[in-house]
Formats: sequence, C-alpha cells, structure tokens
Amino acid sequence: MTPESLIASAAINIGLAFIILCLFSVFRKQHSNANIYYPRRLSLHHPISFDRSFTLRRFLPSVDWIRDAVRVSEDEILCTCGLDALVVMRFFKLGIKFFVVCSAVGLMILLPLNCSNSYGSSSTSRSMDSLAISNIPEGSNKLWIHFASLCFISFFGIYMLHKEYKIVLGKRVQQLRNMRHQPSQRTVLVRQVSLCDEHKTFSCNVDHFFSRYHPNAYHSFQILYGGNLIEELPVAFVTFRSRWEAALVSQTQQHPNPLMWITQMAPEPRDVLWKNLSIPYKHLVLYRTGVYTAEVLFTIFFAIPVTAVQGIAQFEKLKTWFPPAMAVQLIPGLSSVITGYLPSVILSGFLYVVPFVIKGMAGVAGYVSRSEQEQKATNMVYYFLMANVFFMSVLSGSLLDQIGKSFFNPRDVPSHLARAVSARADFFMTYILTSGLAGFSIEMLQPGLLTWDTLKLYTWGRGKKKSNYLFSFPYYRVIPFVSLFVLIGIVYAVIAPLLLPFLIFYFLLGYVVYVNQFHDVYETTYETCGQYWPQIHHHVVVAIIVMQITMIGLFGLKSKPSTSIATIPLLIVTIAYNEYCKFRFLPTFYNCSVQDAKDSDELDKYGPSDADAACLKAVEAYRPPFLPQARVTMEESTSKQPLLLATP
Repeated sequence: MTPESLIASAAINIGLAFIILCLFSVFRKQHSNANIYYPRRLSLHHPISFDRSFTLRRFLPSVDWIRDAVRVSEDEILCTCGLDALVVMRFFKLGIKFFVVCSAVGLMILLPLNCSNSYGSSSTSRSMDSLAISNIPEGSNKLWIHFASLCFISFFGIYMLHKEYKIVLGKRVQQLRNMRHQPSQRTVLVRQVSLCDEHKTFSCNVDHFFSRYHPNAYHSFQILYGGNLIEELPVAFVTFRSRWEAALVSQTQQHPNPLMWITQMAPEPRDVLWKNLSIPYKHLVLYRTGVYTAEVLFTIFFAIPVTAVQGIAQFEKLKTWFPPAMAVQLIPGLSSVITGYLPSVILSGFLYVVPFVIKGMAGVAGYVSRSEQEQKATNMVYYFLMANVFFMSVLSGSLLDQIGKSFFNPRDVPSHLARAVSARADFFMTYILTSGLAGFSIEMLQPGLLTWDTLKLYTWGRGKKKSNYLFSFPYYRVIPFVSLFVLIGIVYAVIAPLLLPFLIFYFLLGYVVYVNQFHDVYETTYETCGQYWPQIHHHVVVAIIVMQITMIGLFGLKSKPSTSIATIPLLIVTIAYNEYCKFRFLPTFYNCSVQDAKDSDELDKYGPSDADAACLKAVEAYRPPFLPQARVTMEESTSKQPLLLATP
C-alpha cells in the first residue's frame, strides 16, 4: 500500500467521522430523540434539560458531550454502572497509557533507526516498508536495539497488567461487600438432584438432603417444574441463613459422585436464564461440543472473505493475476481509495455480524446465566477475530505476495516473508481508522434506531407514546474488538511503530464514546463484579506472547539468530507470569472466600438485620417471571405449576 492510499483512507474516515459526530451532537439536543440518546437516564427518572425554543444554537454542532464524558469519574461509573463497566473503561485507559509509552519508544528510537537505512529496493520506496523493521539489513547489529525495545515493551506490559489486576481485585472485594444484601449471596444453585427409594420426588429429596447435612444453616428452597410435564426438574435454588454457609456449600463436593448434587453460587435473579435450567446437566457437554464445532466451521468459512479483502488491498498483485483491474487506474486517485479505504470497510462490514452470530451460538450452549453466556461469547469472538482478522490477514497477504515469485526464487522466500509481516501494517492502520473513527461515530449516532424510530413515527406508531430503546451493554462485542487492536498494536510496536499513534487516537475516542454510552444509553442488566477482567488480562498476555513469537521468527529471517535465541527466555518469563496469575489472582474472581462471606455476616450484626426475612426475600427473588406470586405448597401443586416452594 502506498502513502497515497493511507492518506486517502485517513481523509475519508476523518471526513465521515466529523460529519457523523456533528449530526449526533445536533440530534441529541432534540427532545424527540431522547428515547434514543438518553434511554438509561429516562429509565432511572434522571432529569434531562432540553432547549425547546427555536434557536440557532439548538441546531449547531457542539462538543458538550465530550466535555461531559471527560468529567465522569471512575467512582461515578462504579456506583451507577457497576464494576463490569469500570473494567471496560479501565481497559481503554490501559490502552492509552501503554501505547503512549510504546509510541515514545517507537517514534523516537525505532522509527529513525529504520529510516536511516536504504535496504529496501526502489520498488518499495513509495510503500510503508521504509519505516518498518523490514528496512533493516539482514544481520545488522541494529537489530539488538529492536530486541531491547521488545524487552522493554514486554516487561512494561506485564507491569501495567499486574498493577491493574491488583486494582480491579481490590475494587471487586469492595463491590462484593457493597452488594452483601443481594439474594444471590445467600443462595446456591443445585443441579442434578438425585432420587432415592425413600423420597420419590426431587422436592422431598432436596429437603431431606440439606436438612440432614446442613441442618443449622439450611433455610428453604425452590425447585423447578418443567412447564406442562409431570417429572419435576432436578434443579433447585437453596437459600441459607448465612453467606458463610452458602459459600461453603457452593464450593464443596456434596456427593461421592461428582456428577450428582452439583452446586454453585446462584447468579443474580435478573441474570438467570430460566429456560436453560431445564437442560440435563449430563447433556451440556454435547451442547457445548456442538457450539465449539460450529464456531470452528464458521471461522474456517470466514477465511474466504478475509482473503478476498487482502486481494483488494494488494492491488499491484491483483493486476498481475486479474488484468481487467487495471481499468481502475484510468480514474485519477481511484486506486488509492480502493486499496486504502475499501478493504477495511468491507472487512468491517463482514465483521459487524460476527459477535451477534457467535452470541447466538453461545445461547444454545446451556449456560444458566446471561453473564456467563456473554463471557463465553466474548472469548469466542476474540479468538475468531485473532484467527481471521490478524493471522489470516497476514498469511493471506503473504500468500498473495509470494505467488509468482517463490517458485522461481526459492532462496528469497525468507526475506520476502519478513517483508510481508511488516507490509500488513499499512492495512491495519486503515482498519484501525475505519473501526475507530467510523465505528465509534456510528455507535454514537445509532443510525439504525433513528431510521426505525422515524418509520414508526410516521407509520404504525403514529400518535402513540414513544418507547425507550434500552439495551444492555454489548460486552461480547466491545471487549473482543478492543482486545484485537491491543494485539495488533503490541505485535507491531517493534515491527512498524508508525501504527501506534493511530491506536492512541482509537483508545482516546473509544474512552469518551463509551463513557457517554454507559452514562446515558445502556442499562446494567447484571453485575459479575469484574469477572471480565481475567479475560482481558488473558487477551493482553496472549498478545505479548504472539509478539515475542513473531519477533523470534523475524530475527531469524533477518539472519540474526543470536537475538532470536535471546528472545526465548523472554517468552518463558511471560508464560510463567501468566501461570502465576492463574493461581494467585484468578480463583478470587470465580470463588467467594469464606473469610469475606463471614465478614459480611458479621457486618449484619451492627445493623438492622433479620435472617429469616432476608432468606424469605431471597426465596421470592428466585421466582421465575412466569410464576404467579401466590405461594404453592406440595399438596396444591399441579403438573402445570412451573415452580414449587417448600420450607422445612
């Protein structure tokens, strides 16, 4: 890709973003659009002031929304939106801080070093290769400076991650204590309840089991019915008098057979996916195997459009294999637009549907809570993007670049591959511009909802009261894409440092955009107390490992095996750090410590607390939304009752 193509892409994206953000700043001032741009604040009955007078200021673009977003503090995000929202915003802050430091190293040290050589041929003098590591001669001692930069970036990234892990962990403990009155902290979800000869129903067996083995702490339970079926479901929500006992029961094996009486802390009542509780526990492995198989097939199928996009991006190679494409050059500047802007737009369009498709796959995997389902979807989307957007873009581009050359000059294959790695940097620059500028701008404007609302207003919804377009925050869509750009930035931090300023702008704009969206648009539908952070940590560590493996290969292709060998211990240290975090920090995010549970119980002694009332409140909280509010005893229940409540 030539500098002209990159400039064309930047100009188009900046122009579109400017227009879209201007439209957003005007539309958000109009009272008629409050249901689109302020649905969360309307649902919370927060006052919103609008200027309804017909003045010029009302229809002029402004940057007030940026000022308001910057003023929102972390404590305000934590109190109003929860720790999950704060984790996302701290992820953007981490990206800003990390890539500012990496940019200082790359632009002040590596970029001048790369430009000081004339290793590239004249055919690449107009490409971005002259600014990348591919411009360093093979065997040059200057590669040791790149190795030193690699070490600095790796250790700085690990330091930032470790520091962030401890901060999020501290806020998680604080958030759990603030949520100690939630019903989920006293309730345990029990699956695969067994039957015995003495007790012919699941409800009787649940009562007998917990009355016998947890007599002093067990309070009550609810057992589910399968709609119109006569066999109760082997699933129960069991409530305990203390959080301490609930923590013990949820994290210990209840039966000699580990596939019976399976316990876990119950998700929040609003987080439960009631229909999935009817799936037999022993069938879940089949459901999830099918889902992972479908994801692999989807990932393989998606390699086709990614390869096609790289064919467009490498226009010079495309002309060789498809001569009619030369007609594009008849229109001045058109080839720059096609190679610089069109590939990233096409790829972004294809990728738009990916998170929704994968979330649909995760939806049939049988997860019992929406939060768990979206966490799994987040990981699935990330690895899909890493495989198709990153690796396939590099490999398919390299493949197209080598067609017609490798067979005739096999000795030049290593040098061609080394150049191909850095040659993809310009494509990723344009992709960052498109996803950052255009993507974030469209996120703010919500053109789909605007169009839908306008159609309703003038057709079937004429004269009716407008409804708020209130949705939950799409963690499964935002976190994987941000992680993808972290991967791209870390891998190319040493290879092509000119890419890093684009990422800084991406994270700055993303931070402002999503603070606004959390504050005004999206509602909080569940709270995992920061369980998304271990996934984010894992994604960043994977990015560092991929960078180190890439540099080992690149140093080898540059005929500098000593630097490749010196990078191997760095890779081992990173993997060892990741393993350390798994046993030092990770269990705290998925287990409730007995100490914290006991401390929360102790706090209740210093305030008005009624254990029985709290337990009954917890029992009522886990009533499915389709169940009538009247209590149902065992004698009154019928085959059509979906839920049975019993107390000892």
